[in-house]
Amino acid sequence: MTIELTRRKLLRLAGTASLAVAAAAARAEGTPTAGAGTIAATAPGFAGSTPIRCGAIGLRVRDLDRMSRYYQSVLGFAVISASADGVTLGAGGVPLVFMEARPQAQIEPRNAAGLFHTAFLMPSRRDLARWLVHVARNQTPLTGFADHSVSEAVYLDDPEGNGIEVYADRDPRLWRWEGERVVMGTHRLDVDGILSLTDTSRNDYSSAPAGLRIGHMHLRVGDIQQSESFYRDAIGLDSTSRRDTASFLSSGRYHHHVALNTWNSAGAGSRDLAATGLDWFSLEVADPRLLTAQRERMARAGFAPTEVARGFESTDPWGTRLRLVGV
Repeated sequence: MTIELTRRKLLRLAGTASLAVAAAAARAEGTPTAGAGTIAATAPGFAGSTPIRCGAIGLRVRDLDRMSRYYQSVLGFAVISASADGVTLGAGGVPLVFMEARPQAQIEPRNAAGLFHTAFLMPSRRDLARWLVHVARNQTPLTGFADHSVSEAVYLDDPEGNGIEVYADRDPRLWRWEGERVVMGTHRLDVDGILSLTDTSRNDYSSAPAGLRIGHMHLRVGDIQQSESFYRDAIGLDSTSRRDTASFLSSGRYHHHVALNTWNSAGAGSRDLAATGLDWFSLEVADPRLLTAQRERMARAGFAPTEVARGFESTDPWGTRLRLVGV
């Protein structure tokens, strides 16, 4: 399989004829910028080396077997534990996705508050290349591609409509900051440049790399200011980029660990907790003192933290549960 054939196949899987259209269809992560710059090797583990980092997610799913098989076959996750009521999947022995069977649940509408996408961060650009060959050869449907200036991303949806991003970061030394704002954009993805890093004639992506982790969470919310009162003011994440319909927050000057948007969900009310979709997600906190300060700040703000193993949880203004746990 040549690089050109792989690119054509990827575009066909995304339902488009050009990378420009695929970028326009991608889930934008920032304000468009003039250029994307050059790519260097990613600094290993930056997203996971910050004082607060993403941990795992819990999904409510209708068809447990189908959903579990999808995350295993498409992303290469391994089963860590399984029962008739749920399954835990992960990479390198680290649990990342907890699925709970809800066979009678209705599919959560895309205009409700909830999950926009879970962003799985590849350890390197070459790992992203190997995964791209894997999905091309397996004819996995895709929804878009984009160069976000700080990262390179591919988008798809799981069988129950939960958004997924698979991405690799650029070297943080190449990120451009304007004061406290990181410059992110949505540009045409250099598919050929990515695929040049691997052998496109064969699929050698049999399992997820051991270092694959959740790099960021992107949520649908009903109101940006209200969401910031929870994720920024109460939790203590820092703003890295903002506009009227979206907000990006992080710890330790990562480009973003949490994104919030109202693109399809402006004015949304409380989520239907009996529907499918994101049940909870976790942020891991390295410093016990920071975790204590977060608990006290959230209690003062009226978000009523409750104890869980290694930490506590609360719900955002739309009912999504957030767990803050020590590491």
